[in-house]
Amino acid sequence: MSNHKLEETIGYEFKNKELLELALTHSSYLQTHGESKIMCNERLEFIGDGLLDAVVGIKLYDMMPEAEEGELTKIRAGIVCESSLAKIGKAIDITSYLKMSKGEEQLGGRKKNSITADAVEALIGAIYF
Repeated sequence: MSNHKLEETIGYEFKNKELLELALTHSSYLQTHGESKIMCNERLEFIGDGLLDAVVGIKLYDMMPEAEEGELTKIRAGIVCESSLAKIGKAIDITSYLKMSKGEEQLGGRKKNSITADAVEALIGAIYF
């Protein structure tokens, strides 16, 4: 499937297509192609996770001026979690665009919530950059 279709789906066109490609590369793909693990989506996932936590945290802080830190943390954790990110990933069909090893694919990798959620976070990181 063309990455251009994903760009259309999310309403964002990447100036740097390499970032999109990186966001859509699962670590299993690199393990079978003899490339450095640095060239997978895990580093972008790290950035996307931090950005999402910050943005949601700021929005909750603004929306709930009377809420204590513990309450805000619980609400944020309920919003920024694997299941909600996996729902977003499924809605945009992100796993159709992922490069992964045949072995991971045979193990149902395209249907795993963890892989789907991680890809969404990596996509957020790529958009940021």
